[in-house]
Amino acid sequence: MEKPLQMQGLFLFPTFFKIYVLLPSPEAVVKHMSQRVLLNSKEINIILHRLACQLLETHLDFSETVLIGLQPRGIFLAERLLKILKEEYKVKNIAMGLLDITFYRDDFGRGEKPLQANTTKIDFLVEDKSVVFIDDVLYTGRSIRAALTAIQSFGRPKNVELLTLIDRRFSRHLPIQPNYRGRQVDAINEERVKVMWAENEGEDVVYLVSK
Repeated sequence: MEKPLQMQGLFLFPTFFKIYVLLPSPEAVVKHMSQRVLLNSKEINIILHRLACQLLETHLDFSETVLIGLQPRGIFLAERLLKILKEEYKVKNIAMGLLDITFYRDDFGRGEKPLQANTTKIDFLVEDKSVVFIDDVLYTGRSIRAALTAIQSFGRPKNVELLTLIDRRFSRHLPIQPNYRGRQVDAINEERVKVMWAENEGEDVVYLVSK
């Protein structure tokens, strides 16, 4: 089989009759996608401190409050907030857990690609506690609905709040709103929000990616 020829960002694939068909190269496809910075590292740091202060104002010493980072992306935000509360505001004994919602999602088993489960780590009961769900992006609200079901395995919370770094307000499928938000974003369905953390991707930045 003849190898494809490459010319100015295009791959030329020979057909059976030696007629070359023009197809875009992977590099050319990537170039058609654009992204712009919504939040840089400094802005994210300011927002994290604001969110930590808002939590502190509401929950004081956190003796009756637990933080729950939603797998997989909410855990980075939860750990950052926990670090700020402990190291900078000297709050001790904050209970934080990680919750996986894979098997509680309403699209579980519906897609062709199997969903990858993550770890749930909650070594305490949430009975009569104030629970704060933490996730990086609030989109349709379906993940939060799944989290509300999943958390019941650990008790009946007194109340549940939601903290998110990015709130996509025009994309909701369910009547779910955050109690604490870092930034509200108006994005159309063809656009997606990409949150990157230094611990995982090497830098703190939020992009709005469009095709």
